[in-house]
Order: sequence, then structure tokens, then C-alpha cells
Amino acid sequence: MAKPKQFVAFFSLTFVMLITVVLCEISTLKDQVRVGVILDLNSKVGRIAETYMSIAYSDFYDVNAHDHYRTRLALLTRNSTSDVVIAASEGNMLVPPPHVPMERNALDLMTNEEVHVIIGPQSSAQAKFVISLGEKSEVPIISFSATSPSLSPNENPFFIRTAHNDSFQVRAIADIVKAYGWREVIPIYENTEYGNGLITYLNDAFQEYNIRVPYRSVISLNSTEGEILQELKKLKQNRTTIFVVHMIAFLGSKLFTQANKAGMMSEGYAWIVTEGLSTLIDPIDPKVMDHSMQGVLGVRPYIPMSKKINNFKAKSKGSINGLNLFGLWAYDTVWAVAMAVEKAGAGIANSSFSKPNKSKLLASLGKSEMGQKLLRILLNTKFEGLSGKFHLFKGQLEPPAFEVFNVIGETERIIGYWTQEKGLIRDLLLNNNGKAMNPASMNELLKKPIWPGNTVEQPRKLRIGIPVKEGFTEFVNLECEKCPKPKFSGYSIEVFRAVVQVLEFPLPHEFVPYGENGKMNGSYNDLLHQITEQKFDAVVGDTTIVANRSTFVDFTLPYSESGVSMVVLVKNDEKKDFWIFLKPFSWDLWLTTGFAFIFLGFVVWVFEHRINIDFRGPRDYQVGTIFWFSFSTLVFAHRERVVNNWSRFVLIIWVFVVLILTQSYTASLTSMLTVRRLQPRFADLKEIRDRGYFIGYQKDTFVKELLTKQLKFDDRKLKAYSTEEEYHQALSNGTVAAIFDEIPYIKLFLRKANNCSKYMMIGPTYRTDGFGFAFPKGSPLVSYISQAILKVTEADNFSKIENTTIRGEANCEGQAATLSSESDSLSVYNFAGLFIIMGAASTSSLLIYTFNFIRLQWPLLNDIHPEGSRSFWSKIIYLIKNFNEKDLSAHPFRRCESRVLPAPPNPEGIEASPDTNNMQNHSTITNEETENVDRDEGEDVDEIRSPVHHALSMEAPNTSST
Repeated sequence: MAKPKQFVAFFSLTFVMLITVVLCEISTLKDQVRVGVILDLNSKVGRIAETYMSIAYSDFYDVNAHDHYRTRLALLTRNSTSDVVIAASEGNMLVPPPHVPMERNALDLMTNEEVHVIIGPQSSAQAKFVISLGEKSEVPIISFSATSPSLSPNENPFFIRTAHNDSFQVRAIADIVKAYGWREVIPIYENTEYGNGLITYLNDAFQEYNIRVPYRSVISLNSTEGEILQELKKLKQNRTTIFVVHMIAFLGSKLFTQANKAGMMSEGYAWIVTEGLSTLIDPIDPKVMDHSMQGVLGVRPYIPMSKKINNFKAKSKGSINGLNLFGLWAYDTVWAVAMAVEKAGAGIANSSFSKPNKSKLLASLGKSEMGQKLLRILLNTKFEGLSGKFHLFKGQLEPPAFEVFNVIGETERIIGYWTQEKGLIRDLLLNNNGKAMNPASMNELLKKPIWPGNTVEQPRKLRIGIPVKEGFTEFVNLECEKCPKPKFSGYSIEVFRAVVQVLEFPLPHEFVPYGENGKMNGSYNDLLHQITEQKFDAVVGDTTIVANRSTFVDFTLPYSESGVSMVVLVKNDEKKDFWIFLKPFSWDLWLTTGFAFIFLGFVVWVFEHRINIDFRGPRDYQVGTIFWFSFSTLVFAHRERVVNNWSRFVLIIWVFVVLILTQSYTASLTSMLTVRRLQPRFADLKEIRDRGYFIGYQKDTFVKELLTKQLKFDDRKLKAYSTEEEYHQALSNGTVAAIFDEIPYIKLFLRKANNCSKYMMIGPTYRTDGFGFAFPKGSPLVSYISQAILKVTEADNFSKIENTTIRGEANCEGQAATLSSESDSLSVYNFAGLFIIMGAASTSSLLIYTFNFIRLQWPLLNDIHPEGSRSFWSKIIYLIKNFNEKDLSAHPFRRCESRVLPAPPNPEGIEASPDTNNMQNHSTITNEETENVDRDEGEDVDEIRSPVHHALSMEAPNTSST
């Protein structure tokens, strides 16, 4: 009985073994698709990637996953040994380097193995060469680590990047720099295809935010530790302490080790590492992270945690230590290729390369028959991978977000995220489409990191120098010098604080006093030179913008009033000015007005003398009439009646001129009598200089240079003062004739202690640009601060800053009306138009009248005195004498003549009637009345009798006798 049982057991075991052999044989019947893999197995990244790819292969073809697939990948791995797979070229002949075995390069994989896909190579420099081979042979080249922007799938159709382009991260880095208010950054990068490819994009992002890159540090892969240390020491001498590092892990480890030795991983420094180092933090030596990278910030693509990652971590716990982003991308790459190969069909395994009959090796590269089809399938492959959703956009992956981490010890702490839609945010929520959501309750700020030096204080605070002043502390005042952090107040400080509040970015800063025990360590120029010596990053205070200072620092726009003037002692001449009634007009205007009065009287006399009895008489009477008539028009009190139209024309214009003059005089005199008349003791700068008086100025300011170089004052005549009290004593006791200072200081001095009644600001104002904040030459902060100053000064509440910091009891605004009383007098220039019009009208009328007079008298002159009988001057004298006679043909005299003419004589032999005798008697009486009137005027009767009168008087006796 035992034998049959043994036979059955033996038969069953044999059957099971047979089935196993058959199944194994069946499994070996899967189509094997050759895939080349090029890795640098001497690097940690290469070894990690190989491990992840091996796990990916096993997971994909697991019995419970894709065991039913008819295809299997045959991964043919080659070690690039850190060398770029390139070869010397002669014509079209490509020969691999002798130190790189044939079986380890891409050419071997394409020509001998006829692989359908190549995964790798690992570096961007290697990938650049392999991509060109893949394009010729139409073999897709897939890289999970060549992230340089210089390698573009758009320009290389057979290149697929199952990773992120490095250029995606530059905006995130720029936003971090902007968020912390840093305006200067120095990039440190390796001198390779990978390092150089990102810098252009990084500089463009910085330039868009007006972040200055004063220097770029390039480090070779072959640099020794000593060379790296020497470069870091050179960077340490620069004022910039913010660095962005872009390099591989091997070089990055050496860099941070030497930076720690150079003391650059201490308080005040900030380091940001790009995606290349951020994804390789784990491969870096833990000792380097623990000792040399404390406080470093990093940016890397965000990998959402998923059930698949948790399962992967649990399954591979013994084979990997933590997650590596490049490893995750390598894992997903194997899955993507396996899916694409299966979708391409079973015939892909049997497809071959078409090879032309060419003897040269490069020309003999065939073309893959399935390359085009496999490329299209790969570009459209989608699945949920370990690194997130695997979906190629334009031949490469696009990250949904970046995470910002902070290195603390041997770990990293996530302090925020960055998305294309929202920028920097504290927490991240993604919707089903992978887009960032931003709830209303989300605070869009990064969490507070730990900075180098194990401090929470943000590095790169602006060290701002503040002048320590003895006087005028209303502008800058050191309240607590012995405090751990000195406290400052004053107008300039409050303006700067208001400016910082309106900036679009934070501006961390600390105030550093320049001086001690209430005194500055030097002048304002010395303070500004602290910026060029890199002891201060800026100067905030009552610092005046002048040309010579702008040669070594940059100033913002001014925030205060500008100009330099002088303040002098006041003398009150209110009770001593007996001649104030003369002040409304200047002396030249008085003289011009007097001449105009006399000229007008003369012109009117000329027009009226021959026809108007009011303008005739003895000479002294006529001269008096000229003066009386002209000056009486000043108050419109003239009694003389003008009858000549020319006189009326001139008088109309003159009355208008007199009206303007009297009204102007009244207004000016009223102003002088109602305003307090405070006169400066010294009003002329030239007088002060010529007489050798002493001049005061504010100590340690640029005013001394203005007095000596521009105004030519003797240096020995200058006295320096610091406080308002010293100003008061020097002016009141006559030590100095005047004090020169900037207008804001003078106004403050006048306002304090009611000094408006004792002193006054006078003289010309010498141009300056007012107070401004100083920064290093070329600082990008200048434009931002200037824009903020405009916003602050144009705001409605800006006056509150001045009212709360600069206090004074007196209001000196009205003093400006009396600063230069002499210049308040009206001058000829103010009425030049009136005098020109009046003079032109009077002169032209006089010339026309004279011309008509000579024209009418000239024929009579020739009849009485034939040509040549008299000299020219004799004729002129005759014309003058004739002008003195009455013009009886004029209208006024014709009216008188019509009343005194006798009746026409009777014809000879005819006796006169009684009526005629009565008319003659009446004429005689009228004539006598006229003669009496003329006698009252003081003239002889004969002078006013016409030839008719003479004729009648001569013929009258004969008529009577007859």
C-alpha cells in the first residue's frame, strides 16, 4: 500500500515541477524591449536613481499590477563615470574617448544594442551630446535629471524631460528675496552647462523686481577647497550678504563647508539654494547639513503626499533612506516607458534599425523604426506617479507648486509654498486640477525661519547711520544712548518711518548713532563717507542734498524745504521813520512824476496861451499858472478852463495817469502804515563782507564751504555754533552780524521762544535741494524710497508729522512782508507803460500844434520880411513874439468880437439917423467895457484892439464934422 502512495506523491511533485517549468518557459516568452540607461554610478544620485529604477521595474511588473502585459523592459545600464559622453570628431567620424569603454556610451547602446529608448544621461552636459545622437537615430532620449533651461524639448523633438525645467523656480526665488526686502543678491553657481543655463533667467527675474546683482561668483567643478575659500573671502568683503547657490551636491558640500570656515554662516547672512541642491539635500553628507548649512533656505518642487508614496515608503524601507526627488522622477520614468512600450504593441520588440551602407560610424547610425510612434505615445502618457500627476506639457513636467524649506539640524522645516497663481503662501491647498486654492482665512506670509547663526532676526538689516546732534534736536534726537537699541525721534526720523510704512516690501533696518555723548564723531560729510566705507548702508537725518556729496552717494528726493539764507538782528524803526510818506514811491518814480507834472503844465500852456485868457498875463503869472494847473490835477482841483481840443486830449490821458498814481500811492502807504515795520540791522551781504563783520554758521555742515568758496568770506571771520541758544547769544550781543543756515533751521530758530520780534530771515536764498536720505551709489532702494517720499509728502496727514515734532510758539509768516522794505516801494518800472503813453500823446500833440502854427505864420513872415532880409534866428524870435499875441481868430475871441463890432458907416453926405447914433453910442459903451476888462488883465488897450477898432477910431472925427 505504501508504494502506490509514494508513487502518487512522486507523480504529484513531478507534475508541479513540470507546471512550474512550463510557466517559467511561458514567462520567458514575453517580448523583451531594450531600453538604455546611462547613469553616473560613482555619484550618490546615480546610485539612488538606479535603486529607484530597480524598485519601479519590480513594482510595475508585479503579479498584482501589470503581470498580464506582453512586453517587458530590458534595462541596459551604462555607467558614464562622471564623463561627458563625447568623442573626437574627424569629418563625420565619431570616435568615443579612449578612457570611456565602448559599451558604456550612448553610441554603443544605439549601434550595438539597438535600444528603443535611452533613459538619461544624468547631467545636462552629457544630455546635450546624447540628444543630438537621439535626433539622428530617432531614439527618444528621456532625462529625469537634466534640468538646465538650455536643453529645450521644443528645440529637440526627441528629447523628453520627466523633470522640471530649472527656469520654473526663478520667480519663486525672486519672490522670496523681495518678500524679505533684500535689494541686492549675489548668485554663486558652477561653471557648467547646468550652472550657466539658469543665471540668465535668474537675472531677468531679479531685474523685474529691481533687485540688484552687483557680482556673480562662478566656481569650477575642479576648484579646490582653498580656491573656494579664497572666493568666499572676496565675497565677504562686499556689503552684500545674501547669496543664491545653484550647483550640484558634490560642489555644494564643499562650498558650504568653506563658507562655515569663512564665518559666512553666521548672523547677518542669508543663503538660498536652488532646486538642484534642494532635491539633493539628502545625498549631502549629514555632517555638512548639521554644521555648515544651518539656516539655509531652499526651493524645491512640491510633492503631494499620497497613499502610493506611503505604500512605497513602507515597501522600500530597507532599501532606501528617505525620499529623493530625482529618485521619484526616475521611478516614474520607468513606469512611463513601460506603459508606452506596452501601448506600442508586441511588434516593438522585433523592430530594428534601418542602417544605410556607410563606412563612417556616425553616418552608419540607423533610424529606429518605432521611434516616432514611441515618442508620440510617451508624450501622451498620463498616470498618477510617485512624484504626483505624470503629465508632460511641451515635452516636460510642470510643477503644481514649490515648497520653501529651512534647514534645521539634519532635517528641513517647510515654512511656506509658492504657486504661479498665488505667489508665496504659508499653507497650500490644491484643487482637483492641481491648482492652488487660497481661502480667505489663509495668511499669505512665510513662517518665521531660523537664520544662520541660530537667530530669528532677519539677516541683512540696513545699518542706518544717524547723526548725533547737540542742537536742533527737533529734526534728529537721540533719546536713549545707553539702551540696548538706541532710540531716536525727530522730524527726519518720523518721515523715514512713514516712508517705510508705505513701501511695497519690508525694509528691515536698525539705527546706529554716529557719535557719542551728544556729539557727532565728525562732520556730515564724514558721516556720508561711512557709506562708501561700507560701515553704514544708509544715512537718515537732516542731511542736505548738495552736488559734491552726490559724487559718492545717491540721494532720494528731498522731503523738506530747500535753500540757505541768513538771519539777522531786528531794529524797530517804527517810531523813527518820519519820512514814511515818501516810501510808497521810489526816488526815481518821484522824480519822473514831478517831471511829468511840469511837462504837462507846459504842454497845456502852449495849447491855451494864444486863445485862453486864463493862461495869459505877466510872465511870473504864467509860470505860476503852469505849475499850479499841473499839480492841481493831482487832486482834480484846477480852476482854469481849457478850450483847445489838443489840451483836452492830453488832459484826458493825464487824468487817467494821475488816478492810477494816486490810488497806487494810497494803497502802498496804507500797507506800510498797517504792517509792523521791522527793519533788519544788516540787509546787504556785501556790506557785511566789506566791513569785515563776523558770520556764524551751524557746525559740521556744508554751509562753511558755501561761505568760503561761493560767497568769498574770509575763513577767519567765520564762527561755528551748534545750538539755538548759541545763535541767540551770538546775535544779541553782536558777536556776529548774521548767521547763515538752511531755511528749516532758521524757521525753527525764529519760531522758538518767540524770536520773530527779535530776528528775521533776510537776503537772497542760495539754492540747495533740501534734506534727503543717502544710500550707496547705484542702490536700487533709492527709486523705491523716492516714490514713497512722494506718497508721504502728498498725503493729507503729512503736516501732522511736522506739528508733532517741530513745535514753536511764534508764527513768523507775516514777517516776510517786511523783510525788504526798500524793495516794497513802487518804481518807475511799475508805471512805465502809463508814462510812455502819456509822453507819446503829449509830445505828438505838441509837435502837430507847433507845425500848424509855423505853417500859418510863415507866409506872413515872408511878406513882412522878404527872404534874405533877416537871419534864421531873427525869424525864430519873430515867431516867438507872434506866439505871445492873442489869436483873435480863435473861437473864444470871435465870441467877444461879435459883441464889440460898431455899425457900418453911413455913406458920404447922408446924415445919420437917430437910431444909428444910438447904435454907435451903444458900441462905444461896449468897447469901453471891453477895454476895462483888458485893463483889469494888466494889458494895454491897444494890444487887444483889432485893426477894425483902429480904423473906426481914426475915421470917427471926420464923420462928426461932416
